[in-house]
Amino acid sequence: MRRTRTYAGTFSIVACDLEAGEWGGAVASKFLAAGALVLYARAGVGAVATQSFVNTSYGPRGLDLMAAGASAHDALRILTEGDDQRYLRQAGMVDSQGRSATFTGERCFPWAGGITGDGFACQGNILVGEEVVQAMAEAFRSTAGPLSRRLLAALRAGDLAGGDRRGRQSAALLVMRAGGGYGGMSDRYIDLRIDDHPDPVAELARLLDLHELYFLPPEPDDILPADAELTRQIQDGLRHLGYWQGPSDGVWSPDLEKAFFEYAGTENLEERIHPGPQVDRKVIEYMRAHLRRLGARRDANPVA
Repeated sequence: MRRTRTYAGTFSIVACDLEAGEWGGAVASKFLAAGALVLYARAGVGAVATQSFVNTSYGPRGLDLMAAGASAHDALRILTEGDDQRYLRQAGMVDSQGRSATFTGERCFPWAGGITGDGFACQGNILVGEEVVQAMAEAFRSTAGPLSRRLLAALRAGDLAGGDRRGRQSAALLVMRAGGGYGGMSDRYIDLRIDDHPDPVAELARLLDLHELYFLPPEPDDILPADAELTRQIQDGLRHLGYWQGPSDGVWSPDLEKAFFEYAGTENLEERIHPGPQVDRKVIEYMRAHLRRLGARRDANPVA
């Protein structure tokens, strides 16, 4: 049986935030579901991007080498030296100490190359030019905030610089952190993929916003006191949504808190539930948007 080779013209970044204990990467490509092939990471160990006639074994083998103590540079050297088709491969790695390495085989389709820096490696092939990885590196260095946002900023910068010269199709973002998964039962902190979309990087940004809404606990600045006016708005809103049959008197009560928590849980916002009389601002914003959508649907179909 003839096996076809998988070519992924791609731009990617792997990076870490040692203070936060996070390792991950981001990728975009004119290739279906590139994230399923390109990105690998392990909390406390490192991250790998493998692309261009993808050798998917670079991911788990690279992580195993780094877990055993190899630097990113040594792990990548070991993998490529043992690969008789290394001239077609491209890969980037970052290790547990933030050391980085990138490799581009001499027969990768142009433009192809990479840039490394403190805690990151950017690489790409079939790009419009070197400016893509340069823009990615600069965006990663200059962006503040969590690793996920810095990775996304790098991916956006590469996309705006021209990205894959064949066009757009898929994008992905992966971040691993010890105990960072849902319920603290895995290390898979963020794992988002856009497998087929006309503007995948923008769609990935939208999903990251949703991930932060649904899965991150509220920041201290998000907590609002439920004063009488806000409590009355919550009562009115919950009544329209079918969760509250009590008065709109502006008084926070155990029954109102139960109804509010039931609504938040139904909408998958349980990570943002906060004991009253305080509420998460983003839950309130979500509820108001929900009510607006219901109002728009009623206006569009007034008989219903």
